Amino acid sequence: MEAMEANDESRSARKHRAIMDAATRAFMAKGYSGTSMDDIAKLASVSKQTVYKHFADKEKLFAEIVLATTDRVDAMIDLVAGIPADADRLEENLTGLARRFLGALTRPEVLQLRRLIIANADTFPELGAAWYRQGFERVLATLADTFRNLADQGLLVIADPLLAADHFAGLLLWIPVNKAMFHGGPQHTQDDLDRYATAGARAFLAAYRRS
Repeated sequence: MEAMEANDESRSARKHRAIMDAATRAFMAKGYSGTSMDDIAKLASVSKQTVYKHFADKEKLFAEIVLATTDRVDAMIDLVAGIPADADRLEENLTGLARRFLGALTRPEVLQLRRLIIANADTFPELGAAWYRQGFERVLATLADTFRNLADQGLLVIADPLLAADHFAGLLLWIPVNKAMFHGGPQHTQDDLDRYATAGARAFLAAYRRS
């Protein structure tokens, strides 16, 4: 009996995951308003009744998909959690961080998700705010802690570590992310990203490095 119940639960979990995956593909391809529950059921190879059994409506399904992506932020937090306090290699280390940071945030699926959330920000303002708070804001807070530590070690001069983290992110992301948002897809090469990372790290250090 227990084995049968476990099997039923596993089957339900697989269907739930299939619906989530199908809905993600549909929302990314057609947007929120252009996607129907019928579309999602067809992609997931389940009945529409099954979709509604797992999710009361399209809005709740959309919200779960968006907020589920914040779980991936843990990898980004690990990425920015520390830079060795090495004065001789500070620019090299910061540039390496900038390259990894840019690479993670300019992946096509990340840009698609960002565009999808922005497009629906007026319709679901609380969802957009929650995604930012649980996602990118956590990354910035961790980056601020990293810069605060470097300042404590005498390598940087920073009055407001969180503002410094925003400056760093802005120097890196302004060009590639804005181009992607307005052009509808990535508009950069790896060489472009390396150039943005190098220039961004140098500009940041020109403003914040202890002379």
